[in-house]
Amino acid sequence: MNSIDRFLSDEQDPKAVEKVIGKLNDLLTTGEELLYLAVQKKPAVNLLPDSIAISNKRIFYCEPGNLGLTMNFKDISWKNIKEVSFKEEFFGSKFICVPQHGENIVTEFIPKVQARKLHQAANEQLEALKELTRQQKLEENRASASAINLPPVQGIFEAPIEIEEAVVIQQPQIEEAEDETTLKLRKLKTLYDKQLITQEEYESKKSAILDSL
Repeated sequence: MNSIDRFLSDEQDPKAVEKVIGKLNDLLTTGEELLYLAVQKKPAVNLLPDSIAISNKRIFYCEPGNLGLTMNFKDISWKNIKEVSFKEEFFGSKFICVPQHGENIVTEFIPKVQARKLHQAANEQLEALKELTRQQKLEENRASASAINLPPVQGIFEAPIEIEEAVVIQQPQIEEAEDETTLKLRKLKTLYDKQLITQEEYESKKSAILDSL
């Protein structure tokens, strides 16, 4: 259960935070943690403000409905977000989320301090995802390069027919299966190191991979 106090550091509306956090806690998945919450502050009446929450897996948009009796939620995972930005105006800031596909999501009247911290938290998660993706591609490239270099060089010019049939066709098939298992274990370890999965999930999925051998 998340403590509400840590989401009130930038003068967020306590009532709005309490209502939203209570709902969001039920939506969080295993290993997911709320990092920041921004609440609209409209210049006139601010009875039913929208909220934007950042977790380590996605952005939540929380909009009150039916005169505050219900709450509408929509979320976007980080892999589906191209970028985020904000624009400071006279009354607060506009927070802009640019998805990989579809129209931009614009939320107005976010207090300037909250918009800056929201932007910072979102960019940290986007950068973490880019780094994870980069590491995965590096591992895939290394595995591919290793598979290509596996056939022995000697004898290629002396007996090309035997090498093509006995080595290039048969041996890499065995090595590819080993590389795939190793790659899965490396990817799983990377997710655990970046705290995107729990130790329990890591051990369970590792056992499943090894049992499939």
